[in-house]
Amino acid sequence: MSGPPGWNFDNTYARLPAALFSPAQPARFGGPRVSLLNQGLADELGLSFRDLPDASAAALFAGQTLPDGAQPIAQAYAGHQYGGFTMLGDGRAILLGEQVAPSGQRFDIQLKGAGRTQFSRGGDGFAGLGPMLREYIISEAMHALGIPTTRSLAVATTGETVYRNTPLTGAVLTRVASSHIRVGTFEYAARRDPATLQSLADYAIARHFPAVADRPDQYLDFLVAVIDRQAALIARWQHVGFVHGVMNTDNMAISGETIDYGPCAFMDAYDPATVFSSIDVHGRYAYGNQPAIAQWNLTRFAETLLPLLHADADTAIEMATAAIRNFPATFEQAWLAGMRAKLGLETEDPGDGALVAALLDWMQSARADWTNTFRDLGSMIDENGTGTAEVPHLTDRLESDLYRQPAFAAWHARWLERLGREGRPLAITAARMAAVNPWVIPRNHRVEEALAAATGDGSVGHDISEAEGVATTDPLAATHRLLAVLASPFKPDVEAAAYAEPPPPTTSCYRTFCGT
Repeated sequence: MSGPPGWNFDNTYARLPAALFSPAQPARFGGPRVSLLNQGLADELGLSFRDLPDASAAALFAGQTLPDGAQPIAQAYAGHQYGGFTMLGDGRAILLGEQVAPSGQRFDIQLKGAGRTQFSRGGDGFAGLGPMLREYIISEAMHALGIPTTRSLAVATTGETVYRNTPLTGAVLTRVASSHIRVGTFEYAARRDPATLQSLADYAIARHFPAVADRPDQYLDFLVAVIDRQAALIARWQHVGFVHGVMNTDNMAISGETIDYGPCAFMDAYDPATVFSSIDVHGRYAYGNQPAIAQWNLTRFAETLLPLLHADADTAIEMATAAIRNFPATFEQAWLAGMRAKLGLETEDPGDGALVAALLDWMQSARADWTNTFRDLGSMIDENGTGTAEVPHLTDRLESDLYRQPAFAAWHARWLERLGREGRPLAITAARMAAVNPWVIPRNHRVEEALAAATGDGSVGHDISEAEGVATTDPLAATHRLLAVLASPFKPDVEAAAYAEPPPPTTSCYRTFCGT
């Protein structure tokens, strides 16, 4: 195709050993249409779709026409899924190639839901509109929160029906990532042959960790760098109450980006046992388990690198073990630094860990909302009073019985004393807290309302635009409104204050599904 201006592909992954991928072609679809297009991300990628006719854009994002320079492949990988090893691969995703942006940064451009590949294992390779919109919404929200993540360039419907438990509108997501190299990619390569493993490791180092290339212990340094990035990533998940839901090794990216938004969700009331995935019946991937699972996954990664770490097997194991043992301390340092920031603390004090733990104990016992509690703490000390003015009903919330509990009052006094030792005006502290504590997250019920309106599934929820008294016939109006609110998570919007509120009390437990 002549294509929109700006395509600048350089497909380095397709030049790796052939065992790591398979050629693939998107399926043919009858009537594709663009549902969402991320113009801001397109600009960052050096792409312009503004003058592209609707039909041409739909054909592009549904894989019916390919960009100049594309070399579509499905990537091979393996993975431990809920602890059990299996051979996998892109069963419904096709990597078009690597776009080199004007910044010089390289990004994978991938179609998800584009049809069968060599790795489909009996599946149809398709995806439903709801799950693809969910990934678009959540990934863009994570980006706005400042958390490393894959991103979403577009969602296109295919004009076809996808059959799962019920018929679904078929859709394709265009996903953008620093790469799609996973822990599971290394698990796959390690079971092939040493040459494939070393080629993959050298490639991943050059692409993501060039600073360690050619060092005497570059593979050990590579392992340590991946551990450090994952520790920082999981800490940031914990800071915003994000539950990934399916932390299999094939869903852990070497780059340190959040990848694969299936049964993910954000926690409302704080509880470390929070689980959203409908299939995680034993809570393996619960909110509180995410750091330990990350270490477990990284141990599997370290095992794949043993042949590269040292010629002597025992020495290699010792090197890998020492690196993995550092994960808890690395994570704890990143997590506590972030929690200090959430509480407005700039300096370090030996008692900070206990201060945070006491707050979390109270939050769990009181079923306090994770996001609003930290935002409220900043409003409580805001000497300028801006928090109350920006968010309607905040005064009622701050004066509720929740914050009158003796346990909270005792903790609050400890916190104020700790802040006092830093010697800053409280208004400055409040402003710093507002910059790191979001006022809005993708509340589960709001996401479901938007998806219900977009897919026509009235059983999921109501159209939020109707709830706000805005008449519209656009099924994506609620999605666009939600995306607009989530794009500025730290600056309150009076007109969108309802998005910051948790769902009404219910006896049912919120559950999400992979959507495959």
